[in-house]
Amino acid sequence: MDFSLNDEQKMMIDTVRRFIAEELKPLEDEIEDQGFLAKEKAQVVHEKAKALGLYGMNMPAELGGGGLSNLDRILCEEQFGHTTDILIRRAFGNVYEPLLHCKGEQVERWLKPAIEGARTCAITITESGAGSDAAGIKTHAKKTTIDGKDGWVLNGSKHFISDGEWSDFFLVSARTDNAAGEKEISMFMVDKGLPGFTVGKDQKMMGIRGTPHLELFFDNVPLEAVTLLGAEGQGFKLAMGALNVVRLAQVGARAVGKASHVCELMVDYANERKQFGQKIGDFQMIQQMLADSVIEINAARWMVYHAAWMLDQGMDAREQIAMVKVQAAETLGRVVDRAVQIFGGMGFCKELPIERYYRDARIYRIFDGTSEIHRSVIAKMVMKKGAALFDVNR
Repeated sequence: MDFSLNDEQKMMIDTVRRFIAEELKPLEDEIEDQGFLAKEKAQVVHEKAKALGLYGMNMPAELGGGGLSNLDRILCEEQFGHTTDILIRRAFGNVYEPLLHCKGEQVERWLKPAIEGARTCAITITESGAGSDAAGIKTHAKKTTIDGKDGWVLNGSKHFISDGEWSDFFLVSARTDNAAGEKEISMFMVDKGLPGFTVGKDQKMMGIRGTPHLELFFDNVPLEAVTLLGAEGQGFKLAMGALNVVRLAQVGARAVGKASHVCELMVDYANERKQFGQKIGDFQMIQQMLADSVIEINAARWMVYHAAWMLDQGMDAREQIAMVKVQAAETLGRVVDRAVQIFGGMGFCKELPIERYYRDARIYRIFDGTSEIHRSVIAKMVMKKGAALFDVNR
């Protein structure tokens, strides 16, 4: 097993780090204070990232994306964790993998513009009655005829839709009926501005300021037949596949990156801050917090890398990704909590970013499947598969 980074990976990481330091970091305090990223500044960041080839790096090179392997993408996503959510979205994009199921006309209308950054989409699964239970969605689409052509009519609502303000189309999961009259879930590409499509309020959050989380309402929204992504009844599979990638990259890897960033600040402060005539880093209880943080960050990182490697080998990594989601999210929570303690009163003060990181970290244990849900999945699978989930070569 070779855990070293090659020259191309090192160069890639350095490029992303430099872009974050020079272009994104200077905007973080402004976003925190104002609660939003001005559109003109968002566009500047967007264009600069595209010019450097940093946009849509998870998409195939033949379609204009970065063509990164899963592991290389994870290396970048870890660096993304060093900055603010909304800046990640504007600079590097959220081009969701289900779009790769586009065919024919769909490629030019939705897929290629998304990869190019000309169009932006958000994925919509969550509803007021369907959070961790993604299969419990009520939004539905019914076959109909529109101007003499086959199509669909969409009704329902979604909420907590991240980046809904910037996005101009949405991947909407909705219930459909198959030929036997059975309820299935399908996925549709729904353009903003269609009749009956209403964007609701921004649901303000405790953390990740600047990223809007909108309500969406669908009241007899007419959809062309071409808006169906993949096959009828394939929507749940597409949604879960997207969530698996999100859990590994946008939760697991970014949580490791954010925890690493916070830990570095902790170490610097422990070396600088003096009490009772000595550095606080010389006190044993501070040393324990630092040591535990370093141990847990490294453990979470190798879990993330291993799951990404499994995907690159064509292996099923669903259980490993569930473990990553829990471990990385909870590691981040513990690290930022220790950071507040080490920084003391200044860690609770808005003058420093520690309290922001503390607020931002809390959602990691909730979105894209709560820790409790993932623990339940892991437990069920270990009862089924046994030692194969925790022993070598079983």
